[in-house]
Formats: sequence, C-alpha cells, structure tokens
Amino acid sequence: MRKLEKIQILKNVGSSWFALGTNVLVGIFLSPFIMHRLGDTAFGIWVLIFSITGYYGIFDLGIRSSIIRYVSKYTATNETDRLARHVNTSLATYTGIGVLSMTVTIVLSFYVDHLFKIPKEMHSQAQWLLLLVGASVSLGFPLGVSGGILEGLQRYYLLNWTAVAMSLLRAGLIVFFLNRGYGLITIALITLVLPIVVSVVRAVIAFHLLPLPYGLKYVDREAFRDMAHFGGATMLVIVAARLRFQTDEMVIGSMLSAAAITYFSIAARIMDYAFQVVVTLAQVFVPMSSQSEAVGNMDRVRKIYIAGSRACALTTFPITAMVLILGKSVIEVWVGRKYVPLSFPVLVVLAIPMTLLMMQAASSRILMGMGRHRTLATVALIEGVGNLVLSIALVRPLGIVGDALGTAIPLALTMLFFTPRHMRKQLGVPVSTFLREAYTLPLLLVLPFVAVLLLMQNWFHAHKLWQLVLQVGTGGVVYGLGLLWAYRTKRAFHIGELVEKKTVPAEEAPALALQDGYREEI
Repeated sequence: MRKLEKIQILKNVGSSWFALGTNVLVGIFLSPFIMHRLGDTAFGIWVLIFSITGYYGIFDLGIRSSIIRYVSKYTATNETDRLARHVNTSLATYTGIGVLSMTVTIVLSFYVDHLFKIPKEMHSQAQWLLLLVGASVSLGFPLGVSGGILEGLQRYYLLNWTAVAMSLLRAGLIVFFLNRGYGLITIALITLVLPIVVSVVRAVIAFHLLPLPYGLKYVDREAFRDMAHFGGATMLVIVAARLRFQTDEMVIGSMLSAAAITYFSIAARIMDYAFQVVVTLAQVFVPMSSQSEAVGNMDRVRKIYIAGSRACALTTFPITAMVLILGKSVIEVWVGRKYVPLSFPVLVVLAIPMTLLMMQAASSRILMGMGRHRTLATVALIEGVGNLVLSIALVRPLGIVGDALGTAIPLALTMLFFTPRHMRKQLGVPVSTFLREAYTLPLLLVLPFVAVLLLMQNWFHAHKLWQLVLQVGTGGVVYGLGLLWAYRTKRAFHIGELVEKKTVPAEEAPALALQDGYREEI
C-alpha cells in the first residue's frame, strides 16, 4: 500500500479505536450506574425500547451503504454530477422514511404495554420513552446522510472526534441528573437530543468538504434505481442483523420478563463492546474496496481481503480469550456478583459464534464495497429467520441461555460453511490460502497471551478492578511484544500468492477473470 494510504488508514482506525475506547469506558461506568439507579425492571424496559426502535433500521433500505459506495466511487472517477444526484436522492428518500418511521412510532406507542410484559405502573413511561426514541431515530434518517458522505470520503476521524465529544457530554449530564433524582425520561432526552446536535455539526462539515449543489431538481429516478439495486441487498443484511442481534430482548420481554432482559443484556453488551473494536476496523474496507474495484484493480482487493482479515483476527482472538477466561471477573467487577450465574453462561454461548463473525468481518465489508453482497445478504437473512425460530423454541425450556443458543447456532453455521467458500468464488482466493495467510500469525501470537491469562487466573481470581486490570495488562504486554516482533520482522504485512488459477474454475468467477485481464477461455 502507498505511504499516504497507510497514514490515512492509521488515522481512521486510530481515531475509531480512540472513540470506541471512550465509548466503552463511558458505557462500563454508566451502565451499572444507570442500572442500579433505575432498577432491573426499568433498565430492562430501556433496553427493550431501544431494541424495538432498532428495527427501524430496516427502513434504511440500504441507502446509507449506497451513499458510502457512490461517494467513494464517484469521487475516485470525478463524476460530480452523478454524485450530486445520488446524494440529493438519498436525502429526499430519507426524509420520506423519517416521516414513515415517526408514524409507526405513534401507532406502536399505544400498544407497547400490551405486546410486552411491562409492569402496570411503568406503562406511561414506556410509551413516552418509545415516542422519544422513535422521534430521534426518525430525525436521524435525513441527518445521517452527512455521516455517509464522511465515510465515503474516508474521513472517519471527523465522525469519531464528534462521537467522543458527545459521549463525554452525555455521561456528564446523565450522572448530574440521576444524582438529583431524575428518572428514565430525562435520561432518554439526554441520550436522544445530543446525537441530533452532533448530526447537524457533521452535516456542516460534510457539505463543506463536498460542496455539491442541492435541490429537488437533482432528485433523480436513475439514481434511485441504482440505490435500490445496491441497497436492496444491503437491506437484507440490515434485516438479518436485526434478526441476529435485536430480537433477543424482544423474545425475552414477551415470553419471560423485563427483568430477564437485564441479565441477558449484560452478556450481550460485553460482547458488543468487545467486538465494536473489530467493527470499527473493518468498516474502513468498504470505501477502500469500492475505489479499487471502480478502477479495476482486483489484485489490490484481494490484498485488502487478506490483510483486513488478518487485522480483524489479530484484534478478535485476544478479545475472545479475555471473554472466555476472565468473563466471570468482568461481570462481577462491572455490575456485581449476583449477575454472574445467569449472565456468564450467555456470555460463553455468544462468544464463539461472534468470534467466527468478527474474524471474517472484512469479508462482508469488501463485498459491500464492490456491490457483490446480494448472495451473502440472502444467506444472512435465512440465518436470521432461523435465529428467531430457534430463540422462540428454546427460550421457555432453557431461559435466556436458550435464547442465546438460538442466536449462536445459525450464526456459527454461516460463518463456518458459507462465508469462506463464497469469498473464494468472488475473489478467486482459495479457502486454504485464505486460512493460512489470514489466521496463522494471529493464532501463533495469541497462544502466549492465553497461557498468561490462564496462569494468572489459576494464581488468583479477580474480584476487584485492580486485579482484573493487572491480569489483562500482564497478558497485554505479552501480546504487545508479539505484535511488535511481527511488525519489526514484517511478518504482519507479508502476503503470499493469493490466486491459484488452476484451483479456481473459470465458470465460478467470470467477472473476476474479465476485470483482472486474464485471458483464460470462459
């Protein structure tokens, strides 16, 4: 990769991780603070309402990803007029979606207490909370265009620094008002108003960096068709993601209790905090692969695929080791010992499939960047439906662990048996080559880290924060030395021969053969 490109990647990933670190630290502090101030039931309702409105992401129709795709593509090819039409069409479409989602919110607010097991004395608060959250999400649709523009321009650091400011301000305001006796609705107002303010700031920045003309005359049917074609597959991915990760709280809330949601969400939130590190890393591969594909450089796309998967694994493997070995200590130190018996089994069940998903996180981003994610989206949707069916079937006999199994089993099957083979067909990289090039080094580097954690856990179980920090810090030093060795010896960057032409039948990758200029007979 070129030096300037490496600097840009480091700037984006570094700021993303700093923003994520800030968000995680704020969440680690705020979640138990809010939970203990509000109680398990009120906190469960909080999680439930956000899970319900999370499904509004289905209304996105893949527009956000299409903005990223076409901003990166048309800035690479200097097609300003087509870019203006796509951005204006996105803005107009999002405005209509915002009106629709607000209408849905108003209707749902009348029935939320009938659909879920919410205590009678909290019916009114649940309704108001849904209205507030729904309004914020509805406004977020048109305001989110600026975020897509910044991602397409690979200016992730601008998104990240505004996110850091918002997280810190939000934390300060919530602590201030909760300590003065305010409750659920006040927290909701703080949580929902600040993102709107930040979105306005991002819009000003984005429109300054990309000074396009705006107006209804630039809303274009052809641009909408392009967005619909690309976004249709992305919408399936969005629906699948909601079925994967946001049905659990709704299933538990409708079949068990609001308090049970709290125990499940502790494990789910730990996994979310842990693997957001990988998500923020993988996201940078969307515009990178889009630009490379736009100029026909598929060899570079393959290198992004291997290097990206290796980077994701280098991040994922130590996180998984910490979750499995130190998970009980993490829960105890974070929210209290009483949550360990129910939350830790859920954490273990979720950790394995999430590891398989995150170590291959670059795959889906690269396919989205190239606009080749329709098959992956269809499979993910089938998996999501299976997730929902299994969760409903298992939650009554096995409780929240059964719900977690309903998520884990379909996800593990997809990541083990479908994704690597599908990427082989799309990029021409054999599965054996992919596994060797992407995961050998991360596996070797994580083994000493695992050994250190096991030895220290055998020496003493961490019950306090300083003990947990000592264990993680010691293991981290060992892992960091391994990374330094890989960097200094250039093993972290070495990529061998990726395409073995004899092992890839031409009929499986005709587009690949044409774009790379290969002249095999098809």
